[in-house]
Amino acid sequence: MNTRWWVPYAFLAPALLGLALFRFTPIGIAMAGSLFGETIRGDTVFQGFKNYRELIDDPTFWGALSITLIFNLIVNPLQVFLAFVLAMLVRRPGRFIDVFRAAFLLPMTVSIAITSVLWNILLDPTLGPVNGFLRWLGLSAQPFFRSPDQALPTLIAVVSWKGVGYWMVFLLAGLLAIPKELDEAAGLDGATAWQRLRYVTLPMMRRPLAFVLVADTAANFLLFAPVYVITHGGPNGATHLLMFEAYQSAFAFLNHGRSLAISTVILLIILVTALFEMRLFRQREGEA
Repeated sequence: MNTRWWVPYAFLAPALLGLALFRFTPIGIAMAGSLFGETIRGDTVFQGFKNYRELIDDPTFWGALSITLIFNLIVNPLQVFLAFVLAMLVRRPGRFIDVFRAAFLLPMTVSIAITSVLWNILLDPTLGPVNGFLRWLGLSAQPFFRSPDQALPTLIAVVSWKGVGYWMVFLLAGLLAIPKELDEAAGLDGATAWQRLRYVTLPMMRRPLAFVLVADTAANFLLFAPVYVITHGGPNGATHLLMFEAYQSAFAFLNHGRSLAISTVILLIILVTALFEMRLFRQREGEA
């Protein structure tokens, strides 16, 4: 067997090669590119950490960072919670349960760009069907994406509508993998539904929940399409996320070094956040 130690690596080689080419290589190029800048004549020159030093003194960057952190502190737990609730609701077989599962999965079949256009039309302050329904109920129309106070909550709602069904699939798979005997035994011992959820279901779901939370965090830190299609970072910077700031730096102001520096900062934030979330779930699993 020792002479065939290479066999598992041979099977993994295509996937590892694709990972290296399409994941790690672009990350390395971005991190290296963040150390360069362009002169007035358009020549690329090495600048070291100048782009990062400029970010530290840039209030626009700090504003986008604060909006991004607030957005993720709300949307990530919200999506995971809603996905878990939906998974709990549709995990048991029953009449029309497949219809409900399909209904929850429908948003994930629509691209994020089309989703953005759709909700921009639905939530239009003057002609949108949602405001038309509110007027029919006798309520006042809402500005939604046109209001600095409502833009970010509305963006959170739209992103959650799009993503909750997708994350529900992973949590549903985790729930279906839990042996039914554990829940039945707890019920025979007199445990209530809440006690079975707390002491049986949740401990068995820590790994699926950790995976979904980490993956959801990475996806939302990289959110771009709804901001670009609907709000363009407005109104008054209310939805000016870091990814949109990186896009503007590269394509509006042609400052590619700054854009790559922002992208590197986003990557580091995702890495630190993911490590914290994984460590948090690991500690709880060890305590259990």
